[in-house]
Amino acid sequence: MQNETGGAKSHLLPHDFGLPIVPTDPELYKKLLDQMSDGVYIADRNLRFLYCNEAAFRMTGYKAQEITGRTCEERGVCPIGSMGKKLCQPGCILAECMKDGETREAQVFLRHKQGRRVPVSFRVEPIRAADGSIAGVVEILKDDSARHDASRKAEAMERLAFVDPLTQTRNRRFLAMALHTAVREFQITRVPFGLLMIDLDHFKDINDSFGHGVGDDALRRVAKALVSTLRPTDTVGRWGGDEFLAIVREVNQETLQELSERCVIKVARIAIPGSDGKFISTSISVGGTLILPGDSFRSLVKRADELLYESKKGGRGRATAS
Repeated sequence: MQNETGGAKSHLLPHDFGLPIVPTDPELYKKLLDQMSDGVYIADRNLRFLYCNEAAFRMTGYKAQEITGRTCEERGVCPIGSMGKKLCQPGCILAECMKDGETREAQVFLRHKQGRRVPVSFRVEPIRAADGSIAGVVEILKDDSARHDASRKAEAMERLAFVDPLTQTRNRRFLAMALHTAVREFQITRVPFGLLMIDLDHFKDINDSFGHGVGDDALRRVAKALVSTLRPTDTVGRWGGDEFLAIVREVNQETLQELSERCVIKVARIAIPGSDGKFISTSISVGGTLILPGDSFRSLVKRADELLYESKKGGRGRATAS
């Protein structure tokens, strides 16, 4: 065969262009893989591991000699999902990749040798022989600790935006949003709900007589009592100062009154230790109301507040629901 100039066509090799010959030394490839920041596992057709690099060891705590010749389950670092379900069950992700040759990706946790969980991005790809058949699989693990920590911090910040730091219940911002939503839902569905406005009686006297530390303790204890008394479907939080607000779902007038009285009774059982060693009794006043057609956020809160004032005027430590 001749080239365009009429001469014989030569078989060009990489070094003809000054390029290095592709290395075939397995140790060189091993050194290159050990320099990667991502963890790498290589398994054969029987799903037995032939190799893992240094990054995989750092992520899992298992050295190469501990996993070589063993399966995923045997080496004890089978990836588990965020809900605790092993990816090996009911079908092994490596076996599935071996079967159909499709790449698998997931965000999972690896169980470190010391027991802690390590968040990783998990990728499995087939290794093909020269004839196109699947000879094994390669696992590539990327440490997701930084992303995971950032996500957890973001969630923590979001919780702080809606949680009262003193009582660890919902704050006014969250309660206002929840109440606006409940009013809009009622306007569409006509499914009633109730609103409880709750005030800790004589709170100023507690602060003045025993100090703000005791006052804060009283608020925390009242909040805990309200949460434990109301139902899981209800929303309760600190409205501000010594006031709490609760949105109670699926109630009628009788149930609303019953829940209000239960809250009063539960708080009356609280005995707060004072700085002088004596115990301080507590009580709350409650105003409860059902939403009515035509009610807005403002009118509902206003009516509950007026009913709370009636309870105060009537002697405190009581509930008025209407």
